[in-house]
Amino acid sequence: MENSKYVHGYSPREALRLNDQANMLDEIIHNDSLFAKDSFVLEAGCGVGAQTKIIAAKNPGSHFISVDISEESLKEAGKNIKSLGIQNVEFRHADIFKLPFKDEIFDSVIICFVLEHLHNPVLALKELSRVLKKGGIMMVIEGDHGSTFFYPDSKYAHMAVNCQVELQKQSGGNSNIGRELYPLLVSAGFSDVVVSPRMVYVDASRPQLVEGFIRNTFTAMIEGVGEQAVRTGITEKSVFEQGIKDLYRTAEPDGVFSYTFFKGFAVKE
Repeated sequence: MENSKYVHGYSPREALRLNDQANMLDEIIHNDSLFAKDSFVLEAGCGVGAQTKIIAAKNPGSHFISVDISEESLKEAGKNIKSLGIQNVEFRHADIFKLPFKDEIFDSVIICFVLEHLHNPVLALKELSRVLKKGGIMMVIEGDHGSTFFYPDSKYAHMAVNCQVELQKQSGGNSNIGRELYPLLVSAGFSDVVVSPRMVYVDASRPQLVEGFIRNTFTAMIEGVGEQAVRTGITEKSVFEQGIKDLYRTAEPDGVFSYTFFKGFAVKE
C-alpha cells in the first residue's frame, strides 16, 4: 500500500486515539456494518484493529481476513482482538494494491479510513473489486475535514485543522475525501452506489462525545500534527497552539462541535 508521511495509528498515541474514536462512533458509522451469516469478509487496511473489534463482534457468524501494510500495527491488532476473545478474525500482512488473494473469493469488502491516505484510491478500489465476488458488497467509510464546524467559531481553529489537511495533501492523501466516495466508487466500476452522511453532532447534553470525540478523537488528531506542521512551514507555533486551544474551547459547556463522516455501499457487477 502507498504510504503517507502521516498515517493514523502508527504511533502509540494514534493507536489510542483510533480506539477512542471507534468506541465513540460505533452506532453512528457501524450500526449497519452487517454481513450475512457465513460471509467471508476482507477488511482492507485494518491498522491497529480499532474498527476490526467492532465489525467482527457485530458479525460473529462471518469470517474476516484483516490486512495491513504495517506489521507493527498487525501485531497490535492481534493483541487487541485476542484480549477481547474475538475468534473470527485472521490477520495478514498485505499491500492493498497487490493483494495476495485469488480473484472473486470474498463475499464482502470493508475499507475504513484508508482511502484518505492513498495517492490513487481508485486503483486501490479496483484491486479490492478484483478479489470481491460478483454481486458482492463493497463498504467504504471516510471522514471529511471540510465538514468541520463549531461554536465558538475561531479562524485559528480552522487554520489548525487545515494544517492536517495540507500535510495529508503533501503526502498524496486527501482529508476531504468523504465527499468524493460516490464518484470514486463509480469510477472504480461499482454499481448501485449509495452514500450517506453520518454526522457527529456534539454539545454539552452529550458528555460522552464531548470527551470522547471533541477532546480525545478530533482535537487529539489535529494536535498530533503540530510539530510537523511548524517544521514544514505550514503554520507558526503560536498560531497553531491558539488553534488547538480554541478547539478544546468547543468542549466547554456552551460549546458545539460537528463533523461528518460518509459511508458508501456498492455492488460489484
